[in-house]
Amino acid sequence: MVADSAKLGPGDLLYGLELQSLSGPWTDIDENVRKVSGLLKYSGDVGGGRGHLMIMGYDNRWNSPDQISQRAVDQGLISEFGSIDRTVGGEASRYSLSGGWKGPSVGGELSAEAYAIASKLDLFSNFTYLLEDPVDGDQFEQVDDRRIYGFEVSQQWELGADRWRAEVDGRYDDIRQVGLFHARARQRLDLVRDDRVKEGSVGLFVANDHRFNDKLRSYVGLRYDHYNFDVGSEPLAANSGQAEDGKASIKASLVYKPVAPLELYASYGQGFHSNDARGVTITVDPVSGDPAQPVTPLVRSVGGEVGARVYLGDRLQATAAVWTLQLDSELLFVGDAGNTEVSRRGGVELGLYYFPAKAVNANLEVSYSGARFRDSDPVGDKIPGSIPLVVSAGVSAKSGTGWLASAQVRYFSPYPLIEDESVKSTGSGLVNVRVGRDLKRVGLYVDVLNVLDSNDHDVDYYHASRLAGEPTEGVEDVHYHVFQPRSVRASLRYRF
Repeated sequence: MVADSAKLGPGDLLYGLELQSLSGPWTDIDENVRKVSGLLKYSGDVGGGRGHLMIMGYDNRWNSPDQISQRAVDQGLISEFGSIDRTVGGEASRYSLSGGWKGPSVGGELSAEAYAIASKLDLFSNFTYLLEDPVDGDQFEQVDDRRIYGFEVSQQWELGADRWRAEVDGRYDDIRQVGLFHARARQRLDLVRDDRVKEGSVGLFVANDHRFNDKLRSYVGLRYDHYNFDVGSEPLAANSGQAEDGKASIKASLVYKPVAPLELYASYGQGFHSNDARGVTITVDPVSGDPAQPVTPLVRSVGGEVGARVYLGDRLQATAAVWTLQLDSELLFVGDAGNTEVSRRGGVELGLYYFPAKAVNANLEVSYSGARFRDSDPVGDKIPGSIPLVVSAGVSAKSGTGWLASAQVRYFSPYPLIEDESVKSTGSGLVNVRVGRDLKRVGLYVDVLNVLDSNDHDVDYYHASRLAGEPTEGVEDVHYHVFQPRSVRASLRYRF
């Protein structure tokens, strides 16, 4: 990786280039990652403010060590670092051009930005092996080729005890192809569906920060978003169509500071997510041919939070919060299929940040949450994949002579893989450490990743799949991706 900034004419030029190659630790597949990333940004004073123009891009190709079934490992068919379908993987690219300006305007500050993005993805996956097609296998190809255009303009004013902000933003996705194909060894066999999608949105936003006194302040924001969907579907023209929807949202918070080190707050907010445009206009299932029910274009969410922040000088900072979130619909993944469900979530989050000396700091973050479906179902109400407990802790230190050391621990508790919680993940823990030295121009660092050589899992799913010789209906099983084994990486930095 090379990066630098320099004066160029009346402005500043920032540039960066990264080349990355990776083989991976897998026993029967070379990841063969070949990634190139670059950035070029020119900024300078213009029109009484500061403007910039930026170009970014990356191109990446890889082979995938995909998730594997537990029984394939137990039966000795593969190791935990093996693969069942060795031909999955993909390639992706993304290039963008953006520009913006920020400066004084009409008694306040104006910020404006516009962007254009060209994005492509070609992804091959196989999660069920031979379940749907015992001859050619269940590999499928997902294609996404789109152009994205957008803008954002906001104006801020300071008026006595009030800070006002008004904004308008918009985005238009011209998706030239979003397709799904049945494949074998990265060769297309037949078409499942192939669509052209045009999706546009515009949002209007206004917010007010008001300071009543040194102890009490408030925030209120109002926003309206409007979306348009236009889908052209092949080979089922019945799934083509147009739709539109809009949502108004409000966010508000109140912050109270009874004494200097302590700050209390309460927040409430509405939001939404937009569903896949193809689901908005669908009438026929492209695989089975059965009638399909369209999904709601924009789905409401409502959340609330109360909490406290403590600042004890420069030595100790702490946060605590209790929160709740209700979603009218969220996507539940089973393999690569999906269904929408109504859900509710709530939890507690704690954070502790300690600075015993100028060059030493430690942190501890703990999050505990519960997630349930709101619909009554005798199968169960637990949300598969929702993690109850997450803990992250770390410590780092740096001496006056440039020596440095750090350690970070991450823990995910076991979580349900099906609604009745009869099948759960085993949880996972990971420890990484770094030692090194920073000198004036040179830095040398050594990272030991997965210090304890844990074979815990990055991810777990529970669904049916079929290996060679198994019944046609397949076997329900845990499918997972294991941590990469202990590895050592050395990094050298030189500053010109």
